[in-house]
Amino acid sequence: MHMMNHEQRRRLRAERKDAGGDASELKNLISTVMTGFEEFKKANDERLKLVEKGKTDPILEAKLKKIEDDIAKGEEVNKRLTTVEQEAKKAADLKKELQDQIDALELKLKRPGSGTPEFKAALKAHHDSWARGVLTSIASGGLPTAEAQKKAFDRTMAEAKALGISNDTTGGYLAPVEFVREIIKGVTEISPVRSLVRVRSTVNKSIMVPKRTGQFAAVWVADQGTRSETDGLRYGMLEIPTHEMYALIDISHQNLEDSAFDLEAEIRSETDEQFALAEGTAVVSGNGVGKPEGWMTNADVSNTVSGSAATIADADGQANGLLTLKHAVKTAYTRNANWALNRTTLGSVRKLKDADKGYIWMPGIALGKPNTIDGDPYVEVPDMPSEGANTYPIAYGDFMRAYTLVDRINMVALRDPYTQATSGNIRFLMYRRIGGQVMLAEAIRKLKCST
Repeated sequence: MHMMNHEQRRRLRAERKDAGGDASELKNLISTVMTGFEEFKKANDERLKLVEKGKTDPILEAKLKKIEDDIAKGEEVNKRLTTVEQEAKKAADLKKELQDQIDALELKLKRPGSGTPEFKAALKAHHDSWARGVLTSIASGGLPTAEAQKKAFDRTMAEAKALGISNDTTGGYLAPVEFVREIIKGVTEISPVRSLVRVRSTVNKSIMVPKRTGQFAAVWVADQGTRSETDGLRYGMLEIPTHEMYALIDISHQNLEDSAFDLEAEIRSETDEQFALAEGTAVVSGNGVGKPEGWMTNADVSNTVSGSAATIADADGQANGLLTLKHAVKTAYTRNANWALNRTTLGSVRKLKDADKGYIWMPGIALGKPNTIDGDPYVEVPDMPSEGANTYPIAYGDFMRAYTLVDRINMVALRDPYTQATSGNIRFLMYRRIGGQVMLAEAIRKLKCST
């Protein structure tokens, strides 16, 4: 049991490290990220010098990639620190894993005679005699004549006819495999748009929001001068309709009754995940026809060109286009501004410098703050496009004021045992109603890869 206790302590230390709860481990992680970023800057400076000379260094590129991977490891811990979301692994998982190891060890210990010296010596003698008999049989073309070798052959033939798990009918059915009640699933990347935009709820089919559409101008006047109406103040209404998305799944009633899993709960979980995925995609790039309008497709959202045809860097490889984009947004909107970009584009941003040769991406883990791009936080949005000719890989601004998401109906699940009854199926219909669109386009701006 001493070995098991040691293993348990090792696993607990690993779990605490994953959760960011061990102060020394966290300190080491911070040191790794900060030191790695300094090495990253030096290596990237060398790469930029070679680029200016029209040269490349594969070894240097590989070094940069490795350092960037090390820096990226701190992203999740940084998010946990800044949002005060300390996650801990479930003790039940650790307990089950340890129990499985104990059960396996006990099973080995219960096998009669398998660990005694006499048993091991007899098994070795049998194997030696059998191997010599095989060689003799091959050389002579007949069965071996030596007594020990004949006994080894006879015993092997008898064991081949004995009950064993290699064949179902001779014992395989009596040694069942273990069925693990856990489904392996790949990660579904969902855009965290709800953390960026304003979210409202309604009990109606749509919401109407008043909007100022025109302003008057103040006019200077002399003492006792004639004053005329300063016309121009106008108002309008913006309507955000709600749209429906659904999922329809048929499952046989026998499958529902006999499955080792709660299939109904599994379907609800999968549907909820897919609804969130569809919502994130629509908020970013929806066309507004039967679905929410995306901030990337709204015609009133202005853009700034990067300065190069297919990348976010300008022609000199610097971040001038990105900084121009930031300063094209009105100051009032920058107080609550965020960058929105995907993980691939973030990797390119880390390599960019401003005109003063300073890196615009900075780690904040050492101070317990979010990582920043030119001083502003960013959110990884998987639905944002990657850099390429005429694409819009980055958006910046106050998304809370720019975009409104409306919840009408949270997920509703209908269980229909009648429609498909003659086919032995039960139909599940899940639906949800939401709406969304850009309300104040000037609050955000997007970067276009173009000259």
